[in-house]
Amino acid sequence: MRAKIISAALVLAFVASPALSGSRSVLGIGSGQSAAQLLEPCQEADNDARWGQGAEIECEQYIIGFVEALTLAGAAGEGTAICVPEQNTEDEVRWAFMRWVHGNYSQRTKMSAAEAIMATLTENFPCS
Repeated sequence: MRAKIISAALVLAFVASPALSGSRSVLGIGSGQSAAQLLEPCQEADNDARWGQGAEIECEQYIIGFVEALTLAGAAGEGTAICVPEQNTEDEVRWAFMRWVHGNYSQRTKMSAAEAIMATLTENFPCS
């Protein structure tokens, strides 16, 4: 178990590296990124036919890093409360996140991005 936690911490540290994302953290670790700030590129990915790809990458990299860290830490996958879809994970979670935030927009946009993604995963992708 300790090896999984250390592995997850290394993944988070790597993905959150400022070298990968300019001046702000991809995962929102230490950056104070809010759900509203993550929602912006997630929505832009769907709304902008010309330039949406960059925004989609920003949003989905956050999501997949979060999901992979949870999986490595043993907090997602078989035998846990969260089972993310095996196919098209990034898009499925991105769409679920956008719907979840819009479900109570004024309250949920004030949450941290990490709290919002965790709530999205818990509510939308429970293990059967």
